[in-house]
Amino acid sequence: MSRRVQPEYAGKMQFSNNNRRNQRIPDFLRKLDPYRGIAGLCSAQYRPVMKSKRIQPATGPLDATVSIPGSKSLTNRALAIAALADGTTTLSEALYSDDTELMIACLQVLGIRVETDIEGCRIVVHGCGGNIPASDGELFCGNSGTTIRFCTALCTLGKGHYTLDGNDRMRQRPIADLVGALRSTGAVIGYEGTDGFPPVTVRGGGMRGSKITMLAPPSSQYVSAILMAAPYASGDIFLEIKETISAPYLSMTARMMESFGVSVMSRISDSTTRFVVPAPQRYVASDYVIEPDASNASYFLAAPAIVGGRITVENLGTKSIQGDVRFVDVLEEMGCQVTREANKTTVRGPEAPACLKGIDIDLNDMPDTAQTLAVVAMFADGPTLIRNVGSLRVKETDRLSALSNELKKLGAGVYTTEDSIEITPPQAFKPASIHTYDDHRMAMSFALAGLRIDGVAIEDPTCVNKTFPDFFDRFEAMYESRA
Repeated sequence: MSRRVQPEYAGKMQFSNNNRRNQRIPDFLRKLDPYRGIAGLCSAQYRPVMKSKRIQPATGPLDATVSIPGSKSLTNRALAIAALADGTTTLSEALYSDDTELMIACLQVLGIRVETDIEGCRIVVHGCGGNIPASDGELFCGNSGTTIRFCTALCTLGKGHYTLDGNDRMRQRPIADLVGALRSTGAVIGYEGTDGFPPVTVRGGGMRGSKITMLAPPSSQYVSAILMAAPYASGDIFLEIKETISAPYLSMTARMMESFGVSVMSRISDSTTRFVVPAPQRYVASDYVIEPDASNASYFLAAPAIVGGRITVENLGTKSIQGDVRFVDVLEEMGCQVTREANKTTVRGPEAPACLKGIDIDLNDMPDTAQTLAVVAMFADGPTLIRNVGSLRVKETDRLSALSNELKKLGAGVYTTEDSIEITPPQAFKPASIHTYDDHRMAMSFALAGLRIDGVAIEDPTCVNKTFPDFFDRFEAMYESRA
């Protein structure tokens, strides 16, 4: 089935504030079929609503091989790059979820022609050659950080006036570091509300060659946004980032740019990272296969640590360009056995649940796996300290605060600082209804707790639609076969 949102419709956005998740929904979308275009994904009221989902405990060790849908991070980066490229790009094994469909819709507002095949996990993007077709547009980004950040940078290459906004939570997520960096390239960007936060307005006019310095940006996506637009600057872009977070995501962005024919010079480290993007350059359209999502694979790979047995994730191994594939190193440190192959990864749980070890670890490079580890830590033999994850406070929710609240419900001891969380396993587990804060990773990580704790219910489980719409179907299928 193919599906398209025509730019002429998507540009007629008149916003309202009355849906269940307080998202500003284009009024015209309410009149459309809820499963056409972005009408369904923007408004939670159009989806079947499940108030909570009870997790059935596993009755024994696991023994399963699972597949994971395409990576959100890779899909949205590929969409941004393909939109700028010369020619037509086909993305295979692409992810269809709220975040990627918001990205598609925003590109279509900018006049980019995008064709989708949902059943085939395929997206065809007709690139604009660096010339944004639309002279103006209103882009609704929901709570998709990649969408608003990547599209803000893309809009600087246009020749008109663009407004980018999102839901209430997006208006609380900082964007000042990105705006400041883009302004240094000559971009004219303003704030429509609170300074430093969306909504923002961009007056296109192109990027000039510049030297940009960013100090401890709260998200590596700011850097990726600038990098992906940089080939179309009028001169070379020199980018220096001090106190880098999520460094593997920057390496991933650079490698994807190179896959589309652009040269990027880099030196990446946790202290100072430097990029040089010679300009002008042009992306060349390419057929690109999206890897399974390594962050979302963490929920399955972590399961044997909690209930024992074996889980193998297909098509995700040592050849992956995603940094979160290294989450299995953390599980190995805790006592799991890990087998790494080029195109698959297997985790076996410790010989006995009591053998799972508490650890002290810096997760600055892969903060999206922190919630997974926090839940696993409840079943360890001692406390686990997760450090250097202050970026979690400006994600879909304040994840450190949310983790503290929900882990305590299950009986765990929790201590948080501005950038760390320490989990002490409970003496006795408690059943609980887990509030998810409209955060997909809260829902998926706490589903793991239900494998061992009877009485765990996940509130608002459809929030997983952000990156993994059929998560619970695959999660339940995982333990239909047991060792």
